[in-house]
Formats: sequence, C-alpha cells, structure tokens
Amino acid sequence: MELRVPGDKSISQRALILGALARGESRVRGLLAGEDPRATAGAMRALGAEVPPLPPDGREIRIRGPGLRGFRAPSGTLDLANSGTGARLLLGVLAGQPLDVVMTGDASLRARPMGRVTEPLTAMGARFEVLEAEDRLPLRIRGGALRPLTYDLPVASAQVKSALLLAGLVGGVPVTLTEPGRSRDHTERMFRACGVPVHSQEEGKGRRVVLPPPPARLEPLDLQVPGDFSSAAFFLVLALLGGVPEPLVLKDVCLNPTRAGLLPVLERMGGRIRVESRRGGDPGEPLGDLVAEPSELRGCEVGEDEIPLLLDEVPVLAVAAALARGTTRITGAGELRVKETDRLRALARNLQTLGVDVREREDGLEIRGRGRAPDGPSGGLRGRVESFGDHRIAMAFGVLGALEGHEVEVEGREVVGVSFPGFWEELRRVSGVAPEGRVRGGGGPPDPDATSPSRPPVITLDGPAGSGKSTTAREVARRLGFRHLDSGALYRALTFALLDADVPAETWSELSREELDRFSIRLRPTPTGFQVVLGERVLDRELRSREVTAGASPLSAVPAVRSWLLDLQREAGREGGLVADGRDMGTVVFPDAELKVYLTASLEERARRRFLEREGRPPGPEEREEEMEEIRTRDSRDSRRAVAPLKKPPGALEVDTSHITFQAQVEAILRHTRALTRS
Repeated sequence: MELRVPGDKSISQRALILGALARGESRVRGLLAGEDPRATAGAMRALGAEVPPLPPDGREIRIRGPGLRGFRAPSGTLDLANSGTGARLLLGVLAGQPLDVVMTGDASLRARPMGRVTEPLTAMGARFEVLEAEDRLPLRIRGGALRPLTYDLPVASAQVKSALLLAGLVGGVPVTLTEPGRSRDHTERMFRACGVPVHSQEEGKGRRVVLPPPPARLEPLDLQVPGDFSSAAFFLVLALLGGVPEPLVLKDVCLNPTRAGLLPVLERMGGRIRVESRRGGDPGEPLGDLVAEPSELRGCEVGEDEIPLLLDEVPVLAVAAALARGTTRITGAGELRVKETDRLRALARNLQTLGVDVREREDGLEIRGRGRAPDGPSGGLRGRVESFGDHRIAMAFGVLGALEGHEVEVEGREVVGVSFPGFWEELRRVSGVAPEGRVRGGGGPPDPDATSPSRPPVITLDGPAGSGKSTTAREVARRLGFRHLDSGALYRALTFALLDADVPAETWSELSREELDRFSIRLRPTPTGFQVVLGERVLDRELRSREVTAGASPLSAVPAVRSWLLDLQREAGREGGLVADGRDMGTVVFPDAELKVYLTASLEERARRRFLEREGRPPGPEEREEEMEEIRTRDSRDSRRAVAPLKKPPGALEVDTSHITFQAQVEAILRHTRALTRS
C-alpha cells in the first residue's frame, strides 16, 4: 500500500517567506495547505507580497516578492494564528525592515515564549515593545538598521537560528552562531538555493553556522517541497504496530538527517524499516521512499543529543513506546513543554488515562510498554484523551485508536488541520477499518461521528461591546474547522460606505431599502470566514476607525438597515458550520441555532480589550476611563433600543470572561459543542 504525505510544513513556511523576500517571481510546488502555512501566507500578503491561495492539491503557485527590504506596513495587526514557526521567523525578518508592526496569534501561540528570539535580535539593534505579558505575543516590532551578531544559542533551536539568519539577510549584516547541538538545517539549504552563501561545520557536539555579509538581492525560488517526515512518522509507527494490512510505502519523504532522527531510534527498537529510491531533491534536501512492516518493538533510551533531530516526533514515539516490550526513557526533551501545549504533560496524562504505566520527568518521560498485542479481547487500551489543542498529540493518539483491539476517543481532533488536512480520512483508508468503535473524536466537521446527520451546527455568540465575542468566535471557528461571521463588520461596512459617500448622519434613520441597495456590500467566503466587500474593495482596517465605530451602533438600530443585512447573515449560515457573533445573533438572526452563547465581562476589562484591539497597546488610566464611558453609553443605548435590544438569548450558555483565560472560555464552548454534536 502506498501513501504520499503532504508537503513539509517547515520547508513550506520558509519557502513562503523567502519567496516573498526575493525580487521577482518564485515558483513553488507541493506546498502544505495547512493552517500554519496559510497563516504565514496571509502575513506575507499583508506585508505586500503577492501570494495566491495555497492549493490543497499542491499544484504550483507563483509568489512575487518586493525584495529584501521592500515590505510595507500591514493595515492592521499581523496575526500568525497558531504558527510558531511563522511568528518566530518573521520576528527576524521584521527586525531588519524599517516598519512599525504589531504581531499577535491565537491563544496557544500567545502562550509560547518569544524572548529566545527577541533577546539576540535586540542585541542586533531591533526594538520590541511588550503589549501584554513579558516574553509573549502580542509584540510591537520597530525594525531598522541592524548590527552584526556573534551569538551562542543556549539550546539547539532551528526556529531561533533561522530567525537570526533571516535578520542578518534582511539587515545586510554578517551573523555567526554556535549551537550546543545539531538542529534542522532547512534554512541554510534554502539560503544556498537562493544564492546566499552560508557555511556550517561541526564544533565539538555542536555546530557553528556563519552567514558572511549577505548579497543585496535574493534570487527567486524554484522548488518542489518534499513530503513531511513528521507527517509520515505517524503512519510509519502505525505500520510497525501492525495497523496496516500490508507493507506500507511512504513516497517521496524528506530524509534530511537533521529531521529524520526518529528513523534510527525506531530501528534500534526493532522496527523493520527500509529506504528505497534515495535521491536528492529541492532545495538540496535528500528524499526517498520509506517501507515499513509490522514489528515487535522493544523499549530503548532516547537521549538529549537525539532530541533536536526528532523533537516533533516524540508524541508518536511515546505511542510506539506504550506498545513496545520493556521501558523507554526519553530525556533532554524539556523543549517540548513550550510547544503548542506542554507536550510532556499532555502525553503523560493521556497515556495514564488509557492505563499505560508512565512517569513524567522534568525533561522527559519514562514509559513501561505493554507489548503490541492486547491481552485478550478486552485487553486493549480504551478511553477518551485530549488533544490539548495540539495537532501532533491528536494524530499520535489517533494512531493508537486505529489499532485492532484498542478504542481511543480523541477530543479536539480537528486541530490536525494545522499540519495534515485530511489526516483522519487517510488514517481510515490506510488502516482499513471503519471509524465506528475505533477512532472517535469531537469537534470537527470532517468527523462523521461528530456532526449532525444533515449539516454541521450554527453557533452564536452574543454579548455587549468588548466582551470578546469576535476573538472568541474566531478561535472557536478555527478549532472546529467552521467559518467565522463577524456580523458587526457588516454594520461597520455600511457605516464606512455612508461616511465615504458623505451621507449626513442625521439622515441615516430615514434610509430606505432602495437607498441602501445602491451600496454593493456582500460577503465573500474564505476558507476560515468571510471578507466584507464594498463594490470591488475588500474592507479591513477601515472598519476599525473611531469614526466608524461611533457610527455603527446607532446605525444598527435602524429597522431598514437591520432588515437589509438580515438576508446576508442568514445566507452565510445556510450550510451550517458557522460561528457567528454579534448582539442579536441568537435572538433574531439565527433563533434556531444549535448552540447559543452569551459572553459577559467587567466594564474595565471590556474597555481594556477594545482599546488594545484598536490601538495595539494597553490604555493608560485616562484612556481607560474614556473608553469605559463610551462603553457605558453604548450599553445603555443598545439595551434600550426598540429594534433588537441587547439581551441574553433564551437558553444560552452564559460565560463571564473577566477572570478566566482565553483558552478556558474557548474550551467551555467547545465542550458544549461536542456534547451537542455527539447527541
């Protein structure tokens, strides 16, 4: 049986960034169309590069970049969603650009440390302003002229190394780095493919990487992205554990030795794996076909020297260890505590939930394996585990649940779209079993066990201004794989159109449907939501000005306006799979929504959030008081208006977000959604 995994996530993101920095047209094939590369591609577009939508079939795209220092300031905050690679690499790119940019991400990314990148970049001359928590996004980056850098990395990290090399490239200065161990070298290989000389050599147990004074121009890319070894690893382990009815051939997989460190570990455990058709690929990456057959695995020691070369594969290695004979000890993996989640803790808890004997260490795990074959018909591993919002945790336990005799339900399984869209379908195809009774999960429309028979549900989020409706709805939609509808954007768009056409505000209450029809406002679907289009113009930052914000609330109380926009909103939810936020989503627009949520928060917290969203920084005391007074006035007006007054929808789930984390409020809504879809 053959399987071709999606394009390498790390190489895909670097190709998007380097293609945008090159002068001219880059041609790239096989890009991963996952959520992380899409977030990075969106950031490149916001900075002025021409990047088409990423095709799901990996066909060629062409990227036109403005050159090394040709980026423009984005119209709003640069949102990298969950892409840690994209965020950290772009910190290096933006350090050398003469721009003022605010960068943020989703709740998971905002919890991940950035100081390991910003500290050496600050030594080069870049300036960073903390907007919320120290060492975390959101950050304001003020780039410009940089100084040369000589730096010893405290840990072997491809992301930190790449960020510093990119800063040197964009800033036109030399960089010399020393790593305590060997990390992925995709960036160095891609630099050479673009005509940038970069040298590396072994230095004791570590490695020295030198970027001499770089050229003033970056040559365009022409490359085929190889298959992602990390994605292949899940199916490799599935085959070794007997989950594939015949030998499995994984085609055209990247075999870069700094990336494929899991191979020698699995072979040491007794895995029957061979490499066929080994050859060179783009951009200087070795690749080949992997053939795996069922094997009796035994426990082994995995030390800190090996961890940088298999960091992303530790979750599936832990699953293999759980079904090996003997004990597997993984050490030197403390870096896993600051990935999408604390992966060491997540793995330990999930394995313990299933009955596996595992001990969590400060920098690793000790797993006492049970052997591959279940002890009797009821001796398999059974239970419900959490993905913790981490795609690799979800896929690892999905592999375990696809094995004969085991039954594992993965909560939050939809997060696999970050790196492997279509993973669950391929898992069912390759393992040759139906999903019922084996791999089950909650929360994603691709899962037939987790949606209604007719269509995926509509979820509404109502609440007052600044309660976090839009941010929460956007994250819930991302986690579920649904589209997000920000209904307020429609009222803001009409407000902008009226202001732009110099229609006096005092006449807005008298607008007729015929007068409104001359404004061609529509919603254009995207993979994650909708763009608001006025004529042929896509509106974005224009909708967040103070003037538009002030005018949108009274305009939304005009009966003709609400009636005029109602059809647009309802059409967006016709097929289901929608998370909509506003002030009357659950009462008027979608009264039959399957799940209704009402968000609240204290007045002070709402004022802080609104100011931060608009200005990109926390408010001062006087600014906070001014913002609070505006919200008080708006609350009073919204709750007393005759048309669709602000109120809690009947039967809605109420969530006070004042004193809980963003992740906690998202998880609360997801739990109710999963309970709903299972029923």
